[in-house]
Amino acid sequence: MKLGVPAEILPLVRNIYSDTQLDQVVTQLPTEANEALTALAAGYTLETALENPDTKRRFFVVEDDLVLQEILESPLEKWRVFLHPSQRSLVERDWNGPVRVLGGAGTGKTVVAIHRAKWLVENAFTNENDKILFTTFTRNLAADIKENLAKICNAKLMHRIEVVNLDRWVSGFLRKNRYTYDIDYGKRTKSLWENALTLAPSELGLDDSFYREEWDRVIQPQAISSFSEYLKASRVGRGIRLTRRNRKAIWPVFEEYRLLLNENNLREVDDAMRDACALLSDKGDVLPYKSVIVDEAQDMGAQAFRLIRQMIPEEVQKNDLFIVGDAHQRIYRHKVVLGRCGINIRGRGRRLKINYRTTEENRCWAENLLKGVSFDDLDGGLDDQKGYKSLIHGIAPRVEHTASFQSEIDFIVQSLDRVEQDGGSISEVCLVARTHDLLKQYEGALKAKGKETYFIRRSEAEDRRKGGIRLATMHRVKGLEFDRVIIAGINDGIVPLEGEWANTNDYVIQRENETHERALLYVAVTRAKKEVIITSFGKPSNFLC
Repeated sequence: MKLGVPAEILPLVRNIYSDTQLDQVVTQLPTEANEALTALAAGYTLETALENPDTKRRFFVVEDDLVLQEILESPLEKWRVFLHPSQRSLVERDWNGPVRVLGGAGTGKTVVAIHRAKWLVENAFTNENDKILFTTFTRNLAADIKENLAKICNAKLMHRIEVVNLDRWVSGFLRKNRYTYDIDYGKRTKSLWENALTLAPSELGLDDSFYREEWDRVIQPQAISSFSEYLKASRVGRGIRLTRRNRKAIWPVFEEYRLLLNENNLREVDDAMRDACALLSDKGDVLPYKSVIVDEAQDMGAQAFRLIRQMIPEEVQKNDLFIVGDAHQRIYRHKVVLGRCGINIRGRGRRLKINYRTTEENRCWAENLLKGVSFDDLDGGLDDQKGYKSLIHGIAPRVEHTASFQSEIDFIVQSLDRVEQDGGSISEVCLVARTHDLLKQYEGALKAKGKETYFIRRSEAEDRRKGGIRLATMHRVKGLEFDRVIIAGINDGIVPLEGEWANTNDYVIQRENETHERALLYVAVTRAKKEVIITSFGKPSNFLC
């Protein structure tokens, strides 16, 4: 009864012995009792549940007129960065070393990381020269994070929080240190790789894709620079076995590629990170950072985390690293073990289990896409998402198959009209597609139907002041949220995308790449707070079958 359960419902609650039974009765309970009981089922203590986090989330006791005025004048967009009391214990405390926070979609990992940055500059590192580095994988996520941080931090605090994606940080750091190589992201090195492949021994019958996979998954992560090192290298996770003689036969391909890179004054991203790490090691304590916060950690590789560890050496201080991520949302095919990168999180691994954004119906549908697939916990273990629950209920995702692209567009337009008829705005709706080219087709078709559109671009934050249905690729929509999401063009050959995962002879990589495609769809579905519509035309994707 202290949890808010009415006396007349006590007999019902006493007969709940499983999560399934709880799911069946939560809609009959008051909101505060719903949340408290769900928290208990997710593993929180009775004391935590008794704090009534739902009440704290919805009400605030104002004891000062100036505070009240500030609240009234604040934009509603500030709620995008609202910290729930159940997340506060992760943010407002001194940690004696690196922290890793896992959590499914909608559990507020990024919000926790944003508030952690604010708490650190206000409470732990208060000198005007102390800085916090907040980094993530892509430019657009960094832009979104910076925009949301500015909603809770004044200009003075923001000056001491540097928000930048890691690739850009590396490029800037090396440039300041007169780095003589150009960092390439795949365009200029493509021809060099093709030249190196001419040395591949035909008698082994290995596909060209094998060599690139060997380079990306074995040689680069382990910083292998000689044949003797390659002989000793671990190939765990590779589905094609190699004998000692095989390794000797294929090594000239990698050796030639490295020579061509040097001759053309080029470095790949992993090389640049390794060189930045070496520079920091040689120069010592030259950075102003007292702490590094990492968002979307699941998409960063081993070289990235070795560099992050070098930015703030382990012996320096507490509150050094705060890392958040979720392998279920890994969409860039990297996998690391933090402990092997010098980042010891023993005793400081935490999980967020309560989803405050996605309805339970949408969460279950998305989670079913990943059923039967194992996911890591970023440190060599497994993350089973046990106890991961949504507190909000709504309608189940709708899947609509149509005969043609035009009939799919007609259905989408009808859905948008319904939103407006119900008093909503299409600016609260995001249409998501697998590729940029496909998204441009939907943009043209919707404009032809008289619908205003707003394209969410790769390198800038979304401007919520502008009208129009939002358009974003599955990669770009990461980290965003909307009332409604329409995921269009989920056709055979598009999801999963042909050429992205099928063109390999390595069965392990085939399985990983299919998981990557499923994770993209999972991410898209879990961007919606209320309604999800999935559409296709022609032959639908087998992910929908």
